[in-house]
Amino acid sequence: MKNIVVVAITNCPPKLRGDLSKWLFEVNTGVYTGNLSNRVRDAVWDRICQNIGSGSATMVFSAGNEQNLDFRVCNSSWTPVDYDGIKLMRRPLAGESAQNISLKPGFSRASRMLAAQHSQMAKRRKELGWVIVDLETTGLEPERNSIIEIAALRMGEDDRPERFARLIRQKCRIPESIVQLTGITDEMLQRDGVVLEEAITDFLSFVGTRTVIGYNVAFDMGFLQAACAETQKPPMQNHCLDLMRTARRKIGGVNNYKLETLARYFDLPCPQIHRAMADCELVWHIGSKLNAF
Repeated sequence: MKNIVVVAITNCPPKLRGDLSKWLFEVNTGVYTGNLSNRVRDAVWDRICQNIGSGSATMVFSAGNEQNLDFRVCNSSWTPVDYDGIKLMRRPLAGESAQNISLKPGFSRASRMLAAQHSQMAKRRKELGWVIVDLETTGLEPERNSIIEIAALRMGEDDRPERFARLIRQKCRIPESIVQLTGITDEMLQRDGVVLEEAITDFLSFVGTRTVIGYNVAFDMGFLQAACAETQKPPMQNHCLDLMRTARRKIGGVNNYKLETLARYFDLPCPQIHRAMADCELVWHIGSKLNAF
């Protein structure tokens, strides 16, 4: 799913301006807008933070929260703060240095409603059970790209994790950029992979009616629903929890919300990023730190 994104940048380096023009329209000096998927939006923001130099940047984008929007800053004296579950921007006072400041929690009606909603969702996850899901794909668009690896992790009745993992054979060669990113090769898929229909059938049986937990779960669900349609399976109706949204709500003071960034934040090992099962296990550990289960 794509959403409107607006980026405002001061002292934008020429190289960064060129990169942004590939994805966004510059509607005024230093102001860019466009309609991006969550994955592309996060990649664009990472590019901005890595190349902003002495400039500053603010990104505003659509989000499925109570405000229907979210924002990020880089090298800015204006700082996001959480107030009763609502994110606000704090403008610094004259002569005040930029720092991470949290407002004193209150008891607003919005805060109570948000807490009640989270409590109900947690109760539902406990009743139905949950399963962490992660995919590796040949690209970012479900309509044009395909799943090459699917993994899932759920908690068994004896409180021990149960794992599901499949490599999926492809009709076309994997892009070299994906091979470099994941380490998955065409030879691995031909040797160890299964056809998509077999993988999806086994996956749906493993997941059942459990709550699907993922990191930017909308990306994974987009590919899974496309795979269900391709193999003539009914669309998945599972309730979903996006752990990235939970992390954005509970964690501040990080440059970005990549899995490896949060792993460093929580001092967790992340030996093999961009393999589906390794990412599932990392999401499990981060979710435990966030009390998401």
